[in-house]
Amino acid sequence: MKKILILSPYPEGFAASQRLKYEQYFNSWNESGYELTISNFFNLQTWQILYKKGYYFNKVLGTFYGYLKRLRDLLRIHRFDIIYIHLWATPIGLPLYEFLLKILGKKIIYDFDDALFKKPDHFSLVNFIKGNFKAKFLIKNSHHLIISSPFLLSHCIEENKFSNATYIPCSLDTNRFHQKKHGWSEPINIGWTGTFSSKAYLDSIKDVFYELNNHFRIKIILITNFDYSLQGIDHEVIEWQETTEVADLHKIDIGVYPLIKSDWALGKGGLKALQYMAAGIPAIATDFGTVRDFLTHEENGLLVDSNEEWVSAIKKIIENPDLRNNIIIKARSTVEKDYSVESNKNKYLTIFKNLLEKE
Repeated sequence: MKKILILSPYPEGFAASQRLKYEQYFNSWNESGYELTISNFFNLQTWQILYKKGYYFNKVLGTFYGYLKRLRDLLRIHRFDIIYIHLWATPIGLPLYEFLLKILGKKIIYDFDDALFKKPDHFSLVNFIKGNFKAKFLIKNSHHLIISSPFLLSHCIEENKFSNATYIPCSLDTNRFHQKKHGWSEPINIGWTGTFSSKAYLDSIKDVFYELNNHFRIKIILITNFDYSLQGIDHEVIEWQETTEVADLHKIDIGVYPLIKSDWALGKGGLKALQYMAAGIPAIATDFGTVRDFLTHEENGLLVDSNEEWVSAIKKIIENPDLRNNIIIKARSTVEKDYSVESNKNKYLTIFKNLLEKE
């Protein structure tokens, strides 16, 4: 069996960028003759506090332990045929570790989302310390790049020394993300799901919620990993959990996917909008970036470009049940056809096969 070492930032089964991208293909890879070894930089204990305030000693300790694991990985690197890196191998400093992987001559696949070579929309001290040196090095020197946005493709082909890059869209297990069966809630639940790094996008439509609250009985449902206040509006913050993820999504009547128009946001794969679409929830999204590839206005969702259009689109969904139902049916069909695990699994296997044939 050919052996793949997967270097991931976070524990298996928790981070959306891992579990709803390559992790859901592990069974397919095993069945196709690949033996997988998974090495996450942060352990579960560190992951659980990583984006919470405080816990500085434990965060430093968890980071130190992660570097020890990467040293162990380096010592056993000779056992593997492919090194699969998601986002980064090590989080801080210059790409020394990545350079060592390169000179050891292993086939490297670099899987990333967001435009990591650009300035992030969300500033944090961690992002400032990390910089984008490692991403730029891996984009240039990896044997193949896997990206989740078509807008990154031309840049990656141009910058990669092998000109090897493949766009594999965000995809969902449509058996798990099944459609909701029950009707609308009273009040109407408008929902958003995302993490702290996407908080600025949620902030961008805060005024929309207040305007809608003047016209309808609404409740805002946020499925996330941080607290959020909407004073004067009925709202609920649900802490994301894998075991309740789909059931929590089904509490939403209308799903919103706002973005800030920026180079960084062009790297977004539109995963949250696809989750709504798979789960039988009408999706409304900012008319920007990857969502334009799969969301057609007033056919399988709605695209908007201003606060006024956000308000108008949500009103239209609320007041027009025929449009709403048609959108739900067509959105599910879109996901099943082009954005399901089943429809994308062979793309990874083809990349593995082609890399190993070049040895």
